[in-house]
Amino acid sequence: MSSLGFSRRSDIGAKIRVSFEFFPPKTDEMEARLWDTVTRLEPLQPNFVSVTYGAGGSTRERTGRTIKRILNETSIPAAAHLTCVGASKEEVNAVIAEFASIGITRFVALRGDPASGVGEVYRPHPGGYHNGADLVAGLKAHGDFDISVAAYPEKHPESPDFATDIEMLKRKVDNGATRAITQFFFDNDLYERYVERARRAGIYIPIVPGIQPVHNFGQVARFASRAGAHVPAWLAERFEGLEDDPQTHALVASAVAAEQVLDLVDRGVSDFHFYTMNRSDLVVAICHMIGVRANPPVEKALAGSAAA
Repeated sequence: MSSLGFSRRSDIGAKIRVSFEFFPPKTDEMEARLWDTVTRLEPLQPNFVSVTYGAGGSTRERTGRTIKRILNETSIPAAAHLTCVGASKEEVNAVIAEFASIGITRFVALRGDPASGVGEVYRPHPGGYHNGADLVAGLKAHGDFDISVAAYPEKHPESPDFATDIEMLKRKVDNGATRAITQFFFDNDLYERYVERARRAGIYIPIVPGIQPVHNFGQVARFASRAGAHVPAWLAERFEGLEDDPQTHALVASAVAAEQVLDLVDRGVSDFHFYTMNRSDLVVAICHMIGVRANPPVEKALAGSAAA
């Protein structure tokens, strides 16, 4: 990866589009923290934000409430995650209709993980959508939605090989996916090779890199091992000895993520999706370093135009 290049041309930020992922809050305290995060990130004028959907639809109501508030109280386009685990087509279709009724036109369509937890074997509901590609087709049958899907630069942990993984992505695209957002990764060469595989397979939708700011290296490393994501030795060395030094940890995390993004910009990438963990500090710092600066938020409803 290239060295830090923060003496970039001043216009680089204008070429970068960012989006952010949140998860629905479980408590009043978590909701307050989420809205502090939304308030801080809104002036960055993200392309969109997404709100996750728990395993087996466990956060359906909270996901809907969170997105409705984003749509009503901010200028940010919002997307709802949707999965098909443990639900019939009728149940999933009801969720689609419910979300559409509150103004949602963007979805992130995912197969999802079993509600019983990581490590359990996925089995489609006998009357449900079988996988992410099937779910995309179901969404398209209900409306002309903007649909993002998942992509895996190191292949999905359950895929036997890259050919199978790319074929699944191709099915999602053929069924109507608008863009793919990747699982987080730390080796940009892996992402570049994955995109090359996809292009050779005739997949031309944007493949947006998912960027994971390292709020806690130990937690990220454990999640990466479960998700099949490689943690390079150089990354572990960057955070070595910082377990009890959160301030330095945050400085290093900001620099690492900004370095990764700038290297991807050098490779021709312009769109980035940040997994925020409902926290704004690192994301704001990273965006600042890559040239994405805050602008005053656009008013949700303009009371009388200048031409009136």
